[in-house]
Amino acid sequence: MGDIDGWANIHHDILKEIAKHLYSYDDFIQLRLVCKQWSLKLPEISSKILWLLVPESFSNYFSEDDEGGYHLMQRIADEVRLDIQSLDEAKIHHLNLPEMQNKLIRGSFGEWLIVLDIYQGSMCMLNAFTKVRLDLPPISTFPDIIDYNPNNYGLEYTVRDLGDDDMDDYHEPSSYINCIHVWKVIINSCPINDNEDFMAVAIHGLRRTLAFYKPNDKRWLDLSTRKQAFDDVIFFGEKIYAVEEGGQLYEFDTKTKSGPVGGIHEVKPPSDAAVGLYQLKYLVGCANGSLLMLVRHFTIRESRTYKFDIYELKKNAKEWSRLDSLKNYIVMIGFNSSVQILPASIQTKGNQIYFTDNLLNLQSWDYAEHQDIGIFDLDDGSYQRVLSDVKFMCPPVWCYSSSLL
Repeated sequence: MGDIDGWANIHHDILKEIAKHLYSYDDFIQLRLVCKQWSLKLPEISSKILWLLVPESFSNYFSEDDEGGYHLMQRIADEVRLDIQSLDEAKIHHLNLPEMQNKLIRGSFGEWLIVLDIYQGSMCMLNAFTKVRLDLPPISTFPDIIDYNPNNYGLEYTVRDLGDDDMDDYHEPSSYINCIHVWKVIINSCPINDNEDFMAVAIHGLRRTLAFYKPNDKRWLDLSTRKQAFDDVIFFGEKIYAVEEGGQLYEFDTKTKSGPVGGIHEVKPPSDAAVGLYQLKYLVGCANGSLLMLVRHFTIRESRTYKFDIYELKKNAKEWSRLDSLKNYIVMIGFNSSVQILPASIQTKGNQIYFTDNLLNLQSWDYAEHQDIGIFDLDDGSYQRVLSDVKFMCPPVWCYSSSLL
């Protein structure tokens, strides 16, 4: 009995030193469960803090090794704010996700990931912490996919250009379509366990058009915006808002039984909004009812983020206005649903943009590349790069608890 009491009362510094050598989330949890005293002395690792979902490595990504896939990374030093320092290897824990082997991430909302199988073309939603899975219709059911024949090796997909009625249907290999056809998928809420009460919208295809899904549908529904190339789409206030590459806003009502109804919003694009291959636009819904449009600028040579322009559309307003600050908020963009959260939720300061890389039209689909990941500080225009010396087959993505919103 005395020996057990001795271990329970181990000095706090020694216990912390032991914990520093555990880089598995599961091992760290087991350490906290040894006894009540250890649980009280060691910090919690929770899904209610910001995580970065990172492919393990490009060298074994496309392999049959069950240890591959993705890692969830989160800091454990609770006295250090979440910035570039707290993403150092010594201050993160890893949670292996072998379920992600041979998969691509094409969206996230809260702890839910939108997962695409590069070999099968199947799609699903996966809860990164509970491992609950909900199936979505496969790539072969998008409106511009006319036929899928797995036996027609090398030309499995028959594709139609929805923006050009004069163009003939054409064939593409599954190895290509499964990797590049889906640009981004968002959902309107986090399902609870296996409750499928949610909606999803995808940006897909060569022309980056919109498709809609609700549970029990067998296919993705075309939103009839065929000639527009969309950069981002969000659910906000029981509506779908999307922005195309020229800055034009679209609005769809989600409360109709037959599916979303809408089209071009009456508000014109900001007159000074940059347009081009090296700009991406994002939409963010705000707590005060306003919409934000972020224009992300990339360097031409390296495709690295170097500045942001921010516009606000206030509720019932007729035009966008320019903003210089996010004030006491941070915004998270990338493959995740673009969101605004309070900095206290992740122990950082406000007026920052957390970004990951989703510039797919300038990336290769068949080999690893450096990714554009970091934190942009609007106070002084500075930025901190994260994992800039690592190459990934698929860009990392932010993952967090929906309670942070």
